[in-house]
Amino acid sequence: MKKLIAPLVAAVFCSAPALAQETFKIHHFVPPKAPPSARFLIPWSDKVEKESGGKLKFQLFPAMQLGGTPPQLVDQIRDGVADVTFTLPGYTADRFPRTEVFEVPFLHTHAEATAQALQDYYDKYLQEEYKDYHVVLLFTHDGAAVHINKPLNSMDDFKGLKIRTANRGGGVFLRGVGATPVGSPVTELQQMLSKGVIDGVLLPYEIVPAYKLHEMVKNHVTLAGPQPRIGTSVFAVLMNKKRYDALPADVKKVVDANSKRGIAAWAGKTWEEVEQGGLKAHEAAGNKHQTIPASEVEKMRKAVQPEIDKFLAELSRPGFDAKRAYADAQQMVAKYSKKK
Repeated sequence: MKKLIAPLVAAVFCSAPALAQETFKIHHFVPPKAPPSARFLIPWSDKVEKESGGKLKFQLFPAMQLGGTPPQLVDQIRDGVADVTFTLPGYTADRFPRTEVFEVPFLHTHAEATAQALQDYYDKYLQEEYKDYHVVLLFTHDGAAVHINKPLNSMDDFKGLKIRTANRGGGVFLRGVGATPVGSPVTELQQMLSKGVIDGVLLPYEIVPAYKLHEMVKNHVTLAGPQPRIGTSVFAVLMNKKRYDALPADVKKVVDANSKRGIAAWAGKTWEEVEQGGLKAHEAAGNKHQTIPASEVEKMRKAVQPEIDKFLAELSRPGFDAKRAYADAQQMVAKYSKKK
């Protein structure tokens, strides 16, 4: 009898399933060494893997390795082509209008404050807008400077220039000061600059070295005052809703602990830190950093205000007053800016 039981016991243990493991594909558009990948997605995925006890694993596919274009990433996540993405809602204009409020000029101060304010704004305004996704985090970079060959010392210097912007909020500013906004993903900038399609770009300092743009332009321009950057862009880390919903409760708990308010301040602070690498790259190239004086910035604010009003009217929907949301967002950002 014992001779029969021993093999049966062994067979039961050998046929027992191994530790269940889910593998999620992370698809995004930036190079693997660029800050969104190296300083955010990789540390974040490593942390979640470790805290899940190996039950959740991630495979990274940078630089659109799974195909498609950056504006298609939101559809790829919704449709299950990939499981997680880092992208910009602004790449799909008017699809996330409530989110675009945070990209309107003269709202953003610095990344840590704006990232935390976005969590308050999400709770109040954005849950319906992202109902087809599981939102890991909405946050921003540290704000866009103008990277260009021509010196910019006044509002008049912008007139007639063609400047790339990642979103419509940047276009609001550029139209207000007399420039022509050109929308495009960051992956197209080198070719556009080299062919003269654009005169300059709106970008944070941190991403410029990844595309060697500091070798293509010589001037980097910010504004005097408490809002030195020309607006910002909202980043979204989105997860396929069905894949998230199917996770075991303990793994969901790990993901949730590393989402939204749990990581917003860290993400914002990280984006402030990575700006330094970009600044050093520009200095090493001998480029010039300019600050447009406060008197000219005040002229810009007045010139841009009609464009802001027009854009907020375009963003408004039944049940959503974008002008009121913009005022709320300003207060949210101010609350966290005071803590800096």
